[in-house]
Parts: sequence; structure tokens; C-alpha cells
Amino acid sequence: WYQRRVRKAVVSTQSTGRKKVVRAVLKRRRSSSASSSNQYGNMGWGRPSVLHAVVVIFLEFFAWGLLTVPVVNVMAQAFPSYTFLMNGMIQGVKGILSFLSAPLVGALSDVWGRKSWLLVTVFCTCLPIPLLKISAWWYFAVFSLSGVFSVTFSVVFAYVADITDNNDRTAAYGMVTATFFASFIVSPALGSYVAETYGDVSVVLLSTAIALLDVLFIIACVPESLPTRPKNWGAPITWEKEVTIDKLENDL
Repeated sequence: WYQRRVRKAVVSTQSTGRKKVVRAVLKRRRSSSASSSNQYGNMGWGRPSVLHAVVVIFLEFFAWGLLTVPVVNVMAQAFPSYTFLMNGMIQGVKGILSFLSAPLVGALSDVWGRKSWLLVTVFCTCLPIPLLKISAWWYFAVFSLSGVFSVTFSVVFAYVADITDNNDRTAAYGMVTATFFASFIVSPALGSYVAETYGDVSVVLLSTAIALLDVLFIIACVPESLPTRPKNWGAPITWEKEVTIDKLENDL
């Protein structure tokens, strides 16, 4: 009889301890999820997904694909004797700036969140579009300098890495890259048709509207993929710390 009472007491104590542990774990999970929802609950539509990244990439480069013919026409008018030389110089300046800024922008998105830097990169990349028919010189100047923030791919790949595991990440990266190429399948032909039918101004207006739609989509629909700030939030970010040969090779 005494041994039976002792066993019951031990079992009761163990079950009570287990219940307390389970309650503590559930309480901690509820509090963490509540804090995450309070921080990002009103930002975006649904949960972060690869679809959000795909739509951002498609709209941005579809807008630029429409401008294929108008850009060639404006460049031929602005630089009739050195069209291809100036095109190479402008693209080269933008490419060098993007090459240097991509690791730093990726590190900043680790600190301040993916959504904010998606907005910055898409806005700065599409900023030269309406200037094409306003002033050719301003367009080429802003286009060259926009390379500092024209690194949407870096932030998009980081966004995808946040929401996928190791097994699905390669397929997600492939989907994003395929969407990039798909955006150029129809857009140059469509831009050429609109330019021949309605003029270059109509193409610029259409491209500007699509770029604006991309910005609004990020603001209203794209949820943040980093629900909590990392431990090193607020720490200074130095060029020597972030721009290393290994990181540049990984970005390439």
C-alpha cells in the first residue's frame, strides 16, 4: 500500500511538471507570435512567399523591356556619332556601381528588413523611366547613378532565402531567374508595337505606370520576410566588413 502511494505521488509530480513545461513553451510561442504579428501584422498581404518575389521581379523588368525601342531612338538622337560607345559607357558605369553596392545593400537589408530595401531598389531602378522623354541628358545621368541601388536581385534572393529551406531554395532561385527572362519575352515586342502605333511617349507612360504598380505592390502586398530583427541590429556596417572577395564571389 505504501509503495503504491509513493508511485502515484511520483507519477502525479512528473505529470504536473510536464504540464508546467508545456504551458511555458506554449506561452512563449504565443508571446513571440503575438510580438511578430504586432510588428509586421499590418504590412503586406498574406504570408511571405516566392510569388511575391516573382511578381516584383516581373513587373520591374517588364517595364524596362517595354523601353527597348524608345531608348535606342533617344540614344541615336542624343549621340548620333557615338551611339554604341556611349551606350557601353553608360551601362558600364551603372554595372560598376551595382557591383560595388550589391553586398552592402544586402547587408543593410539584413538590418532594416527586406521589404524596405525592395522598395528602395525598385524605386531607384525605375526612377529614370519617366525622364526618358523629359530630358535625355537627365535620363542618362540618373540611369548611370541609379546603379548604386539597382540591385533588386540581391534583395530578392535574400527574401527567397528567408522563406525557403535548403531543399526548396534552388528551385525558388530558378523560378525567380526564369521570371526575369520571361519578362523580356513579350515586353520588347509589345513596346515596339505601341511605339509604332501610338508613339514613344505612350510607351514611356505605360512603362512608368507598370513601374508605379510595382512600387505600390511592394507597399501594399509584400510582407516582411524578417519578422524579428537580428541580434546585431543597430551595429555599424563598415565597407571592410561587408565587401570581401568571398562575398563578391557569392553575389556573382
